[in-house]
Amino acid sequence: MIEDIVVNLSVNKEGGPAGDYAVSVASAFSAHLTGIAFVYDPIVPVSGTGYIPAEVIESQQADNEAAAKAAIDRFAAATDRAGLSAEPLTLTASFAGAGDQFGRIARRFDLAIVGQAEPETTTVDEIIAETTLFESGRPMIMVPYIQKAPLKLDNVMVCWDGSRQAARAIGDAMPLLAKAGRVEIVIITNERGKQDEIEGADLGQHLARHDLKIDVHRIAGGNIDVADALLSHAADSGADFMVMGGYGHSRLREFVLGGVTHSIFQSMTIPALMSH
Repeated sequence: MIEDIVVNLSVNKEGGPAGDYAVSVASAFSAHLTGIAFVYDPIVPVSGTGYIPAEVIESQQADNEAAAKAAIDRFAAATDRAGLSAEPLTLTASFAGAGDQFGRIARRFDLAIVGQAEPETTTVDEIIAETTLFESGRPMIMVPYIQKAPLKLDNVMVCWDGSRQAARAIGDAMPLLAKAGRVEIVIITNERGKQDEIEGADLGQHLARHDLKIDVHRIAGGNIDVADALLSHAADSGADFMVMGGYGHSRLREFVLGGVTHSIFQSMTIPALMSH
């Protein structure tokens, strides 16, 4: 069950799609929604790289506080319109520390929702998404920065490679899959370690036993990049939501994304639930 959701609210001037999308997810499940907006610490150069007057730092701080307040105000207005049980929170963090803070907070929720980082902008959204994926222990929905539509589950695409991460993502996504009009299991047949399903114990039969409408589609990947194959099929099939495992590892507190996960982070076109 999805009863308690947390979303990272964009503090960009225009806002971001994650907040509105989270409202639509919470509405679909009558869930409580917590929105978090970060007041980022002013950027101060390290010793020896230059002097920034105190008034400039104070101006940065004021701007950051105003941006967080605007994000909270947008969130409050959206949740009021939707009639949701909601809680806005403003937290202070450095750009580097926001990801760790949000990831730890997300452990206390059923689902975390974050926005995809926009090209040529601050990497803080990417840091938050990566940390949430690897450190929260919870499923995460990433919302493309181009997303306009609310939650739609007419055609859900499940990416299956037989891995632990994919199995975890599918299990975490079951409340969403239960609301899906159609579930398509997509398998890239030449993935490393890929083997045919065991007759009588395949994923399609498993999900069908949950009263889901299932189709299975195998793609002969050839030399095409796996992420490109998945995104191309999502576009061709009209998928409006994706479920996939999140791959990678942490090394000295730096996250190293797997190739497919990294490509999806950069090039995703539909919302995706990921679990690690």
